[in-house]
Amino acid sequence: MANIRTIADGSFNITRACRTICSAIGQQVPELAHLDVPRIGFSVSQTRSRTRYGIYASLTPLRFKHGAATQWRRDAEVTIQQVRDEHGRELLYLLSLYLPRFMDISFDEKLITIFHELWHISPRFNGDIRRHEGRCFAHTGSKAAYDRGMKLLADRWLAITPDRHCTDFLRLNFRELQATHGTVVGTRYLRPKLIPVRGQQGCSQRGSG
Repeated sequence: MANIRTIADGSFNITRACRTICSAIGQQVPELAHLDVPRIGFSVSQTRSRTRYGIYASLTPLRFKHGAATQWRRDAEVTIQQVRDEHGRELLYLLSLYLPRFMDISFDEKLITIFHELWHISPRFNGDIRRHEGRCFAHTGSKAAYDRGMKLLADRWLAITPDRHCTDFLRLNFRELQATHGTVVGTRYLRPKLIPVRGQQGCSQRGSG
């Protein structure tokens, strides 16, 4: 894995591209105006096969319920290992893309997936997820209905004609992206661990590739 500071000219940084889209969404979609994109870490994970089936992206909250920094588990107080970006800024969320699988779904599916993960972020942007009523507090009891709502938001965003330069890469599959740019790179963060409060240590990005 190459360090992010040594990315070759002509490569395509997919996590930077994802950050650009999410910044535009946060600025143009009122329901997501609470996003503080600089405090979201964008990461890539490599899938073991090229099959379409499986996870496309994920959001990892870096705080507990209601934004609490610690939680008691089995008579021990724990915290989530801090994650910092290359500027030393502490992050509150990690949004991970699973490649090449994410790039091999349709344009609409990619955009819905991005909205899906962003919608999980608490309106208070406190490191916790958005919590709905009932047992299925993450997806309101129906992931299909949840994603229909995300499609409505995505379609409304596209209707205001966002800068096509920030969405064009989503119209390509992974091989097409490689053929266009030669190399696809992106930041990768280590998965944060639960650690005892007294033994808290930081965690930072691993690199890019």
